[in-house]
Amino acid sequence: MRSVLLVLAAAVCFGTTGTAQALGPDADPLSLGAARIFIGGGALAAIALAVHVAGRRDDATGTSVAPTSGGSGAGGLGPSVPRFGPWLAVVLGALGVLAYQPAFFAGTAANGVAVGTVVALGSAPVLTGVLDWVLRRRFPGRAWIVATALATAGVAILAAATGTGPSAVDPLGVAASVGAGASYAVYTLAGKHLLDRGWTASASMGAMFGVAAAVSLPVLLATDAAWITTPEGFAMALWLGLVTTTAAYLLFGAGLRRLTPATVSTLTLAEPLTATLLGVLLLQEQLSGTAITGLLVLASGIVLLAVASGRRMPQRQPVDVGGRA
Repeated sequence: MRSVLLVLAAAVCFGTTGTAQALGPDADPLSLGAARIFIGGGALAAIALAVHVAGRRDDATGTSVAPTSGGSGAGGLGPSVPRFGPWLAVVLGALGVLAYQPAFFAGTAANGVAVGTVVALGSAPVLTGVLDWVLRRRFPGRAWIVATALATAGVAILAAATGTGPSAVDPLGVAASVGAGASYAVYTLAGKHLLDRGWTASASMGAMFGVAAAVSLPVLLATDAAWITTPEGFAMALWLGLVTTTAAYLLFGAGLRRLTPATVSTLTLAEPLTATLLGVLLLQEQLSGTAITGLLVLASGIVLLAVASGRRMPQRQPVDVGGRA
C-alpha cells in the first residue's frame, strides 16, 4: 500500500500544474514546458548524481550493502523482460518526456483543454497496459481493466461537464493527444526497465529527465521567456519544476519500483481529480452535477485499483539500498 500512496502523492503534485499556471503570468506553452523540464529535470539529475557520489563514498569505506534487484511480484527482471541496455532505456525515456508536452499542447490547442486532456490522460493507462503486456508478457489483471475503465469514464464525464472546446473534433488533434498518452507510456516503461535492472528511483528518473533537461535548454532560449524574469513567473517556474516534476517523479519512481506500469498509469489519473478539486477550492470554479458524478466515478476507479494493488503486494519488501546507475 505504501507504493500506491507514493504514486497517489505524485499524482497530487501533477494535479497542481493547472492551478499554478492559472495563478501565474501568461506564458507561451512551449516556453513553459521547456522551463519546467529544464528546472525539474536538472534537479532530478543533480539528486541522482549526489546519491551516486554518496554511494561511492560508502563503497570506499566498506559500509555499503549490495543492491537489491528491485524485484517483487510487480517487477523483478525475469526472462520475459526485454534485455536491451540501460542507456537505450534512458534515451527512449528522455524522448518520451520530450515528446509528451508538445503533443499534449497540440491536442488541447486543436480540440480544447477538456477533449485534449481526456484523450491524453484516458489513453495513457490503456497504452501503458497494452505495451507492458506485449513487451513483458504480463497481463495487467481484471481489477486493472475494471478500474481503468471506471477511471477513464470518470475523466470523460468530467471533461464533458467542464469542456469549452469546439463541438467538431479535429482528428489530427486527437492523434496528437494519443501521441501524448503513448509518450507517457514510453517513459513509464523505460523507467520500470531501469528499476528492474537495479537502478534506484532517483537514478532512473534523474537520468531520463536529466537528458531531457539538456535538450530543453536550447528550446527555452529560443522561445519568449520574458515571463520568467518576473517574480510571479519565477515562482511559477520553480513550482512547476521542483514540485510537479522533481518531487512528483521521485515519488512516481519510488512507487513504480513495486507496482506494474499499468497500475501506476491508472493511479496517476488522480491528477485530474486533484486539479478539479483545486479549481473549486482555490480558483472558485463551480461544479455541475455531471462534473460531480465524473469525480465520483473517477475516484471509485482509483480506490478500487488502490485496494486491489495493496492486497496483492507482499507484506515484507527488500530494503532499497543500492542500484546506482
